[in-house]
Amino acid sequence: MSGVTIETVPEALAGQRIDNYLLRQLKGVPRTRVYRLLRKGEVRVNGGRIRPTYRLVAGDTVRIPPVRQAHREPMEASDRILARLESAIVYEDSRVVILDKPSGLAVHGGSGIAYGVIEALRQLRPNAPFLDLAHRLDRDTSGCLAIAKRRSSLRTLHTAFREGAVDKRYLTLLRGHLSAPTVRMEAPLKAFTGQGGERVMRVAADGQFARTDFTVLASYQAWSLVEAQLHTGRMHQIRAHAAHLGHPVAMDARYGDAQADRELRAIGLKRLFLHAASLKFELPPEGRIAVEAPLPAALVDCQRRLSDAR
Repeated sequence: MSGVTIETVPEALAGQRIDNYLLRQLKGVPRTRVYRLLRKGEVRVNGGRIRPTYRLVAGDTVRIPPVRQAHREPMEASDRILARLESAIVYEDSRVVILDKPSGLAVHGGSGIAYGVIEALRQLRPNAPFLDLAHRLDRDTSGCLAIAKRRSSLRTLHTAFREGAVDKRYLTLLRGHLSAPTVRMEAPLKAFTGQGGERVMRVAADGQFARTDFTVLASYQAWSLVEAQLHTGRMHQIRAHAAHLGHPVAMDARYGDAQADRELRAIGLKRLFLHAASLKFELPPEGRIAVEAPLPAALVDCQRRLSDAR
């Protein structure tokens, strides 16, 4: 634990959210502790309180209070995990690498997680001068994940994601049948603290604007295979919007229907049925990048079994 520090934000970090900035500066500090510092106003930017979603501006002064940081030997990803990540890369050039993230692997370490995709990728590419997450996927969600290989690319991608200039489409299995072939869900989302201390997103009038378009691809007896197109990027957006519609994502322990999910466990599904199937965006100077990740075998098998049962 050291005293209060005052840091000036460099141009290279302009546009980064304050919560992500703190998570990198305060390595070893649990995420819940970082968010508590922000909530209580112990972290100040230019002398004032800010929300976790505040985006830093070059020249901002950040006051960071003394915080006890855990000192422990970092755990490295195994050779098996490194090989799995290498084989998961679906696109790479000098600006960005996109991989088909496996379900069950977090995008970054912290809060009891020794390492995530970004730490493992840095381990896999020790000579890479720069690697950083352009966006995030939930731990149990699989599919397209973009990592910037240049600071300039990271800034461009952060802006594109923030302004809705990235075409993001997911495949998901929802409980029940939607009211129409295509449903546009526009409902603001706000973070709350759940019973176990975890963050839960719920529709709230004072939340942040969020839009998800759901399009039905196939219907089964009690489930629907749906394409979900994100127009904003709120935490747990698809899962929270689907639950609010009354059609939760299959095998969603936080927002789902545990009783209904027993039917899926009985036919062998053991993971969240949510997959980031495609990403499309512009990245100068070469231009448009379009990447797809096929539905994982476990989800294909679940879909086949539901189809056979019709």
